[in-house]
Amino acid sequence: MNNIRLSIPFVLFLILGTPSPIHSETIEPLPFGNMDSWITRIIKESAILGGHTQTVYAIGPEKRIEGYHPYDPDKGNPWATSNVLAKVCGIVKTSNAVSPGLREGKNKCAVLSTKMEHCKAIGLVNIDVLVSGSIFLGRMFEPIRSTSNPYSKMEMGIAYTKRPTCLQFDYKLHHPNTGIITKSTGTKTTHYPGTDKAEVFILLQYRWEDSKGNLYAKRVGTGREQYVHSTNGWANSHRIKVMYGDITHKEGYKSYMGLIPSEKSYYARNSKGKMVPVREVGWADASATPTHLLVMASSGCGTAYTGTEGMQFSIDNIALVF
Repeated sequence: MNNIRLSIPFVLFLILGTPSPIHSETIEPLPFGNMDSWITRIIKESAILGGHTQTVYAIGPEKRIEGYHPYDPDKGNPWATSNVLAKVCGIVKTSNAVSPGLREGKNKCAVLSTKMEHCKAIGLVNIDVLVSGSIFLGRMFEPIRSTSNPYSKMEMGIAYTKRPTCLQFDYKLHHPNTGIITKSTGTKTTHYPGTDKAEVFILLQYRWEDSKGNLYAKRVGTGREQYVHSTNGWANSHRIKVMYGDITHKEGYKSYMGLIPSEKSYYARNSKGKMVPVREVGWADASATPTHLLVMASSGCGTAYTGTEGMQFSIDNIALVF
């Protein structure tokens, strides 16, 4: 009988069988999602407000813009913020609740703050507005001329057809935990017991337009989290899982992850160039291909002009995982 000698690797192969292929994932950073590049806007407010020169920031290719120029993002820059240039009753006013912050080394992040903005000019205007710092994929339309219907002044979402598994980012939260929520819409300020939360979401929608120019959507994918506890430093490479289809009976579903109520619909521009609400009318099939991607991070999760003063939510390195 021939003497057969088997090598150790071959013996292991026979015992263990063919190794399973290793699953590899792809991390796709969103453009400018590392928050290291910022546009600096230098704007002089109206003399009746004191004529102060203010700095207003936007996420995007590094540049400096001086003077009264409504912001128009460069092509390829998908980010907008709650920072705005307003012109109310002919008075130029700015708001800046999103700013670059420094991390370790020279790396930057986005710092989102909840704060009160004041606009007072005797005999003309007397407005106090609570703003929560927010960043989102889309566009804000300047100049802002009133505090009414805030969602109609922002286009939420960008065209997108991929199906990510997660949204990944680094974050840090300082929550003052005052137990007080403030609502200030410009004409009235009220305080009541409660705790606001910072939040991040990723939504995938399938949108369509009817013959009258109305926009509708079905929800394809959902990932949404809210944060109420201050962190001890940075939580790095945090992930929000994207769940597809109707998730109302899935483990991990929270009420705030449901369809967007009609009265809180985000807006988008239809084929006629008109800003109209996007009505979410149902859940798409779990295998559906989306048409639009919505990503938003905010230092508040309540209705517009409502939140906890002093909340500070920092975020960095936003990416999609496949």
